[in-house]
Amino acid sequence: MAEADIHARIKQTIDSHDVVLFMKGVADQPQCGFSQMVVRVLDHLGVEFHDVNVLADPDLRDGVKTFTQWPTIPQLYVKGEFVGGCDIVREMFQAGELQALLKDKGVLVAA
Repeated sequence: MAEADIHARIKQTIDSHDVVLFMKGVADQPQCGFSQMVVRVLDHLGVEFHDVNVLADPDLRDGVKTFTQWPTIPQLYVKGEFVGGCDIVREMFQAGELQALLKDKGVLVAA
């Protein structure tokens, strides 16, 4: 599949869901520790998200990396905006920045 087609598919997925996690495996069964970490953070915050298993589609796995110019998976998007991978998500969560971003975007309901 052409890269432009993959990028269009990625954009359509991101535009269709408030929070999207491109990951190895699925939320119920992550296939790597980095994906599992991001799922745990989102679950801990009670954030509903759409998971996309990049292992099921090699074109998508490569395409998501070129879409963001980010070399690793998982990749988290909130309201169409690329947030980052595991380390960035974990650091933002620990600093309270992820919670603030989610609230600003209208995704996380204040407790």
